[in-house]
Amino acid sequence: MELFAVPDLPEIREGDDLAALVRDRVDLRPDDVVCVASTVVSKAEGRAFDLDDFPAGPRAREIAARLSEISGDEKDPRFAQAVLEESTEVIMEAPFLLTESRFGHVGVNAGIDRSNVPEGDLLLLPKRPSESAERIRDGLPADRVLVTDTCGRPFRHGQRGVAVGWAGMAPARDWRGESDRDGRELGVTVENVADELAAAANLVAGEGAGGTPVVVVRGFEWGDHAESDAHFRDVDGDLIRQAVRGWEFDG
Repeated sequence: MELFAVPDLPEIREGDDLAALVRDRVDLRPDDVVCVASTVVSKAEGRAFDLDDFPAGPRAREIAARLSEISGDEKDPRFAQAVLEESTEVIMEAPFLLTESRFGHVGVNAGIDRSNVPEGDLLLLPKRPSESAERIRDGLPADRVLVTDTCGRPFRHGQRGVAVGWAGMAPARDWRGESDRDGRELGVTVENVADELAAAANLVAGEGAGGTPVVVVRGFEWGDHAESDAHFRDVDGDLIRQAVRGWEFDG
């Protein structure tokens, strides 16, 4: 398997055709997986905003005041308001905002970015990343597209690439019913391929000022395995979320 970044992409602006920009720079193959950072998808879709676009309500002011007290740094209630408006559930309010986005992704601050946003203060995640992936895929000769982001994980330091949208492929391959080397049947293994490819792409894409936002994965083979549409964990079966809901930060 080979991964390489799409070279010489310009600063993406609202209305830019991401598929055309990629097509002009790389000779894609049908079985390639094109991994596109959510930041450039959001920029092309006009998801950059100013803080003034989010006048703070009472709850946002209360959250910002508490976070300011905890951290010792002044927190802007307009940012808290943006997070609230982008979320379907606030799972944890302190010592940071952990929320579920409108498309099911759980992350800090609803995945809102404040870096590399030349046309605004905030960059929101795409509204429906899988639909974004499908639109990009429609303009490419490649059959598979992932929209990626970076986020932290419980129990580990650091961020890694994850998939927030996908098209042309299932997010996971299902090993259940297959056998291990000793002939024992696998009963629980569902491999999140979309996240694994996104994490691999992030190694090539980089971070910060030197990042390249589109990476092509070439030579990935699904193999003779069943597909699974499972990606974001169902709320009823998410024991960690249920535990965090009942937890209070005491400072």
